[in-house]
Amino acid sequence: DLVLIMSVNPGFGGQKFIDGVLPKIADARKRIAATGRDIMLEVDGGVKADNIAKVAAAGADTFVAGSAIYGAKDYAAAISQMRAQLA
Repeated sequence: DLVLIMSVNPGFGGQKFIDGVLPKIADARKRIAATGRDIMLEVDGGVKADNIAKVAAAGADTFVAGSAIYGAKDYAAAISQMRAQLA
């Protein structure tokens, strides 16, 4: 099972992460935990190396990072930077 939270206005890539979504992520994580089920919490939209740690701290465990990766010159470096922020 998976819950997806959009952190941009759906429709096109490259948008800025909406910080107001962070409390919704935290609330969703609490609700998921209350079920006792193993449910992934995915966040899609504006996730980049400079904000992935706060998205994870809010409770997300799965991330969609389209333009942050595909807009970079070095895909592997972009992914490594994001993973480093999660370590």
